[in-house]
Amino acid sequence: MHTPDSVWPAVIDHIRAQGVDNMEIWHQGDRLFMIIDAADDYPRCDALHIGQQENDRWEEYMAKFQRRLPGAAPGEKWLTLRRIFALADHKGRSKS
Repeated sequence: MHTPDSVWPAVIDHIRAQGVDNMEIWHQGDRLFMIIDAADDYPRCDALHIGQQENDRWEEYMAKFQRRLPGAAPGEKWLTLRRIFALADHKGRSKS
């Protein structure tokens, strides 16, 4: 359902209108991991109406494929993660 041209166009419009510059979704078993690069004013509340109905239908359809994470509120499937490691931030021992 997430291959090119399979996501409903109104859903793509909705995502972009909210200020998402780039999005990736990674999959393993029944878990999805989403990475978003977004504008400073994300989510743009004034843009919520763009594609909202189609987006709501899409989310309802996709919900049957996902299992809620422990600690998530009812109806909540995407949780914010805190990055705890990035290799680029670390220096190793240099060879002399």
